[in-house]
Amino acid sequence: MDLCLVLMITSFGLGMVSTHAELQRFEQPAKTDGKLSFLVLGDWGRRGDFNQSEVAHQMGRIGEKLDVDFVVSTGDNFYDDGLTGEQDKAFEESFTQIYTAKSLQKQWYSVLGNHDYRGNAEAQLSLHLRKIDSRWLCLRSFIVNAELAEIFFALANPRAYIANLIKDLKMALRESSAKWKIVVGHHSIRSIGHHGDTKELVSKLLPILKDNNVDFYMNGHDHCLEHISDTESPIQFLTSGAGSKAWRGDIKEQKTEGAEILL
Repeated sequence: MDLCLVLMITSFGLGMVSTHAELQRFEQPAKTDGKLSFLVLGDWGRRGDFNQSEVAHQMGRIGEKLDVDFVVSTGDNFYDDGLTGEQDKAFEESFTQIYTAKSLQKQWYSVLGNHDYRGNAEAQLSLHLRKIDSRWLCLRSFIVNAELAEIFFALANPRAYIANLIKDLKMALRESSAKWKIVVGHHSIRSIGHHGDTKELVSKLLPILKDNNVDFYMNGHDHCLEHISDTESPIQFLTSGAGSKAWRGDIKEQKTEGAEILL
């Protein structure tokens, strides 16, 4: 069984449903050969501008090469202020009309980012958008069981996340027997990008990830690609927030305590 990782871009059917520690659960079958591949990007929705279309083109090429099973969005799906409502044309102009490659016509699993909360966050969660484009699935928190890996999607806002989700996530991670455990959120735990570490997640969430043998934490928020390795556990921190308007050379600090910078 293989798990291949490509940052922006990460390589590891949609079936619903049940609850698992009160989190909705979706079934995503792996390939018959046991391989699982998916792309990861964040901070993208700009109606094709600021290199979004160029990134989408490259995603299509890599998606075809890897025969990806699905796509993960780490949030800030629509700039600058989310969607105004279910009828907002920005959904089609920034999503449906941009990610047109054949290889990207797969399920998209998305979380909300801080820019999404500036608008009508509920609109992104609605069934109406799924009727417009069946690829779209966005919830505040949920689990994707991809056989080889279980992926736990978490709320964007750290304070709301700590208050409302931490117990459910802890239980779900504890009960998981997946070969790979992956947690996806919008805010970083470890980052040397513009925003840096999210201190509340370092103190509240990181210990739970360590205790439950999580392999990867994936996020957006910083508009760059990063790979940071935890020095006290096997956890790898992957930032994939370069879906559009990436920041070149915007480094907050050269070192982050308890982590080794790899990219």
